[in-house]
This record gives sequence, C-alpha cells and structure tokens, in this order.
Amino acid sequence: MANQDALRHTMIPLAHGSGAIPAVGFGTLIPDPGVTAQATKTALEVGFRHFDCAERYRNEAAVGEAMQAAFKAGTVRREDVFVTTKLWNTNHRPERVKPAFDASLQRLRLDHADCYLIHTPFAFRPGDEQDPRDERGRVIYDSGVTLIETWCALERLVDDGLCKSIGLSDVNLEHLREIIAFARIKPAVVQVESHPYLPEWELLDFCRENGIVLLAFAALGHAMNPRVLDDPVITNIAHRVHKTPGQVALAWAVQRGTAFLTTSTSLRHIQENFEISALPEDAMREIREGITTQVRLNTVVETGVPGFIPRVS
Repeated sequence: MANQDALRHTMIPLAHGSGAIPAVGFGTLIPDPGVTAQATKTALEVGFRHFDCAERYRNEAAVGEAMQAAFKAGTVRREDVFVTTKLWNTNHRPERVKPAFDASLQRLRLDHADCYLIHTPFAFRPGDEQDPRDERGRVIYDSGVTLIETWCALERLVDDGLCKSIGLSDVNLEHLREIIAFARIKPAVVQVESHPYLPEWELLDFCRENGIVLLAFAALGHAMNPRVLDDPVITNIAHRVHKTPGQVALAWAVQRGTAFLTTSTSLRHIQENFEISALPEDAMREIREGITTQVRLNTVVETGVPGFIPRVS
C-alpha cells in the first residue's frame, strides 16, 4: 500500500447515522477514575479520536474531565472526537431512557453523543442499584419491558437531535434481526466481543448487508487464556512484518472491515495500539485459515452481566 500508516486513521461512514466512526477506538473500562482521566488524556495526545464510555463503568465524569481539558487547550476539537456511551440494564423502561442519557451527557460534559448503545439486550429491575440480586445472588431481571420498547426510546433521542446514531451492544444475531425487522431508525453500530479467536464472521456478514458497523471489544483477547497474542499464527506474522502481536491483531480487525476498542493505562501500550499498519494479504489469509481456536471470553451475551466489570458490593 502507498501509505500503510493510513490504516490507523480509517473512518467508517455510518449508513444509519450522521458522520463516520474512527475504526481505531479507545475503551474506557478502567476502574480508577483518576487513572481513567490520565489514560484518556494520553489517548487523545497519541491520536485516538474514538472513545467508548458507559454509565456502567462509573467513570464518565473522569473521561469528560480529560476531554474538556483537551478541548479548552485547543489541542483537540469536539467535532473531531467520536464519543459513544451506553444505556445500562436497569434503565430499559422507556421513561428511564432519556433521564439516563441526560445523566451520562452531564457527567461527560457534552451537549450531544455521537452514538448511544443499549449496553445489553437484557433488562434488569429498574432502580439505582446497577446489579440487582435476590437473596440467592441471582440477577433480578425485568419482564415488564421489551427490547423493542427500549429501542423506540432511543430513536426519540435521535429525533430530538441529542444523539447522532444509536446501536446495540452484547447482542447475538437473533436479537439484532429482531431490531432490524422493527426499527424505524436502524442500528448504526453493533458492539460485540470479537478477536481472532471469535471472528463472528456470520454476524459481520449480516452487518455488512445491513449497513451496520461491527465494533469489536476485547479485540486483543483481554489478556485471558487462551491468549490470542500467543497464538503462533499471530506471533509468526508479527515477526515477519516487524510489528507486535497486538498490532497484528488490531490491523486484522480494521482490514476486515470492523472498528475496534482497546483499553490500556500505559503510554507504551496506548501508543502501540494506535500505531498500526496494514498487513499483507497473505497474512490476512493466514489468520482466517490458520487459526482454529474458537472461544468466547465474556458470557455477557447470555446473562447481561459484563464479565470484565468488577462487581461493586
């Protein structure tokens, strides 16, 4: 390619929303708010322009603090940053959607969101407790609302000019088909776990057919076993192209047409995750044909409870 470094600046137009989403994204699932603010600041300085947030992460204020400092300093413009946040499971009832959205914007200190996602398709008992449990420790679900009703409430946010696009997270193909069949405003983005050990080819094909961006979280396998970055196919390619295994996995994600999220708190890893370059076609083929391990690391799609988020007692 004439400019391999252009891969890190890939923008994917939103067929069902305004503008385009940067393919290279920074996830803000960081438990400590102080560390979150510093990591967000670093990511902005390195070049990230896509930030993924959530009410559930309990650190939107820290992300907003870092972004506002950059906007005020004039180093980054708001219009150049794509900000996503998410509706948590306890706020699925339509009357709770806009108040939850407004609260997220207030914490982020923004007047609009570029994308708002339903964090999972599972509704929990409404209330202030994010993780409602019964006396046996089982999640208390809410059977009084449907996913379609929640989706209609998100559509109204777009109608009112508060949000440029809407989407779903942690969904399977069945849930996505349900929304596509009913929606007046189609999902612009679907965020799911995806990496070389969980490529989600069928879901990706469906998204392509319907003009939806597939946004991969845990794009490096979240350092869990079996470790994606230790796979011999990945490490051999990395050696050959003089990149790290992480950079190979992230380049693969963009070149196959998805966006991705990575999270780090160290300057070195944040830089590394941004500084990706295009892989040769034979490497892309090797990853698709040579990796046979298939594993899901997060069971959120079955329960609605994100496995990467520590429970707060």
